[in-house]
Parts: sequence; structure tokens; C-alpha cells
Amino acid sequence: MPNLHIIAAGSLLEFVLGDISFPVGRVEQLSMYPMTFVEFLWATNKSKLAEVLKKQPQPQSSIVIQEIKTALQKYFIVGGMPECVLTFVKSNSYLAVQRLQSDLLFTYQQDFHKYKPAVDTDCLNDVLQNCVQKIGQQIIYTKLSDRFTMPTIKKAFEALKNARLIHKVSNVSVAGLPLTTSGKQFKAIFLDIGLLVKYSGINTAKELENESLLGMFRGALAEQFIGQEIIATRNELSYWARTEKNSTAEVDYVIVKEGEIIPIEVKAAAKGALRSLHLLLETHTNINKALVFSEAPLGVAEKINFVPLAYLSAMI
Repeated sequence: MPNLHIIAAGSLLEFVLGDISFPVGRVEQLSMYPMTFVEFLWATNKSKLAEVLKKQPQPQSSIVIQEIKTALQKYFIVGGMPECVLTFVKSNSYLAVQRLQSDLLFTYQQDFHKYKPAVDTDCLNDVLQNCVQKIGQQIIYTKLSDRFTMPTIKKAFEALKNARLIHKVSNVSVAGLPLTTSGKQFKAIFLDIGLLVKYSGINTAKELENESLLGMFRGALAEQFIGQEIIATRNELSYWARTEKNSTAEVDYVIVKEGEIIPIEVKAAAKGALRSLHLLLETHTNINKALVFSEAPLGVAEKINFVPLAYLSAMI
């Protein structure tokens, strides 16, 4: 029946496709991600603010800046899962959203039993919990569980990656294109920032009251936000770190845009030393531009462009 089109969707689709003969040239794949911040603004009747953030960054009034910050804090808590956003739009209640997020997280973990016998369920839980705790940090497989061997941990990590609960961010060389993987370490980004906040047990009411949501959780939420947005926009993500022994030089993310390698730093606060970024730019003269996303005002210093967090979609 050549005129019959079939749509297949599901959290375990990658596992099914791995066990069948794949029809090369006959399948179109479409990856779906949580709603981006701009999509969240559209959904919450902030379309004018969304249009501001989709254009090249411009200085804004203090009123607009505060409105953007307030909307970003809401997005950090609600996240981009469509039903969570819909619940928030209808109820304007963080409590209602968090109840739904709890149900989602519980369902994901109950779903782990379907992975048996290929993957150990206890190892899956260990890996998921440790990935959440180490958002923004370099990790190796053996640091994700102290109860299982490296091959078992790697298999659990790959299962979570295939189910799209976590995204692997590889360390790459920036000497030239194409980017190539470098070293054994990597990073992990969670599926959704709202689910991450809920899973982490963060007291959002207290943090909102103190207006410290962007800097909380060791600044990992800002890095999760930028990483999640890049993945949704570009379907890929990597970072750079020196692999030499005792070296701590690391730049949060690296993307390729229009044939140019662009390193990206994420700072929850308005200030930061940026020593690793300066080192990268000094040692790799092939890189002509870098982005720093933070709460600092717009600015340019030589090759480095300083951009507010919320303007990511306009810059990548």
C-alpha cells in the first residue's frame, strides 16, 4: 500500500527501531522537545515580549527587563512540557503544575520496568539521580553509580538517552571542522527545566520571594536552560574542556553556526572571570566570536558578545 503513511511515536520508539530492519530512505524522523522560552511566552499571552526576544538584542527599559526576568523565572518552574504549560495557563497555579510534574516523574520511573531485562532498573534510578545532581558538571560513567560496573552504568545511561530523558553533551576539539569528540568526560542535560526543578526538590516559593532563582542550584539551572534551548533549536550540543591532566579549563557549550565555531559561556550572575573562555580564544585563533549569556547588560569586548539569558533564540 504505497499511499499509506504511518506515524509512529512513543518514549520507547528508539528501542523498537533498534530491533528491526530499518527502511532506509523511507522514514522521516522528527524530534520533539519541550516548548522553548519563546513558545512559552506565546502560550502565556506574552507574544509582544516573545517578538522582542526573537529580534537582535537591543537595550530595553527597566520595565521590560523586569518583565523578561519575571517570565524567565516562571519558565524555570513550569518548564516546557506542553501539559504543564497548559495547566499553568488555565490555573495560574504553580502547585497545580508541580502536582502534574510529580505525576510525570513518577510515570517515567515506573516506565523503567519496561527496560528489563536489558537494563537494570536500580542502575537507571542511580544514573538519573546523579545526572540531575551533576547538571553543568563534567562526569564519567563510574561517577553515576557506586553500586554497578561501568558497562552496566553506560548501558543505563544510553537507555535514558534513547528515551530522551537526558541528553549527552560531548567534549569536543575546536581545532577545526567537523567537531570531533575529545576525552572520556561528558555532561548531561535533563529533558526539561521544570521537571529538573521539581525532581531536585528546590523550594521555588522561597527562591521566587528572594528573586534568586537564576543563581540557585550552583547556577546549574541557567546552564540547563541554555542547553535545553540549544538542543530544541539545533538538535545537537557539545562543550569544550582541556583533556590534559590537572587542567580545569572548560567552556560550557560549543555550537557551529554558518561554518563558524562559537563557544558559549553561561553565567547565572552578572559577573564572571571567564578565564577558560579567554584561554580558548587565545589558543584557537580560528574562532572569531564567543557568546556569554548572563544577567549582565548587552556589550561586546573584542571577540566576546555579552547577551542576556533570554535572548538565546535570537543569537543561535
